[in-house]
Amino acid sequence: MRILLLENEAEMARALVEALKRHDVLADHVRTIADAEGMICGGTYDALVLDRRLPDGDGLDFVAALRRRKQSVPILVLTALCNVHQRVEGLERGADDYLGKPFAIEELLARMRALQRRGPTLSDKYLNFGNLSVASQTNEISIGGSLVDFSRREYLVMEALMRRPSRIVTRSNLIESVYALEDEIESNALDAHISRIRRKLIQAGASVEIRAVRNIGYLVRSKERHVSEGYAPAVS
Repeated sequence: MRILLLENEAEMARALVEALKRHDVLADHVRTIADAEGMICGGTYDALVLDRRLPDGDGLDFVAALRRRKQSVPILVLTALCNVHQRVEGLERGADDYLGKPFAIEELLARMRALQRRGPTLSDKYLNFGNLSVASQTNEISIGGSLVDFSRREYLVMEALMRRPSRIVTRSNLIESVYALEDEIESNALDAHISRIRRKLIQAGASVEIRAVRNIGYLVRSKERHVSEGYAPAVS
């Protein structure tokens, strides 16, 4: 799961980003509505989590503006402004959920999972291709009905590929799916993840494989499919 976190307090944001990362949630952090505007327009997020007290306005004004533009990203307001009137106002202006500070990380995660379950723009709960299945809500991968152990980033690579089976996913899109903006990325990190995933797929008897497309990216495809000469898979 990848979210955009709009939070003014730097210490709170750092702690929250680290806590979410431990639960396999990637969070890109911005401090202002202006920065969030650019991120929402330029990226795909499973949810937006935002405070109300921001340097350039009330977070609810941003929520209302997104809804006027028909942006359907699930939105959770996370704020100290949480009396009954304020919660009702937030929901009426377009937020999907409203959680007061202080909060427990377990409750935040549960609410985010609830948003993911009902979000109209999110992918299906299970991504199936061949004998491989990805459970997007539990971050589990099974091959032939048996669970296979994947690291957090290996799972994120597979999820990104499985959302576009038989289509090329560019290197830049894969990196965006696996790493938050603040992460330091080694030049060969993605290729190392792919190499380990390939070994696990072979060992578990997967009916699919990951193919490299030189200088573009990777795709997951059925082993039984033979690509004829001159075939050019679509690029996602």
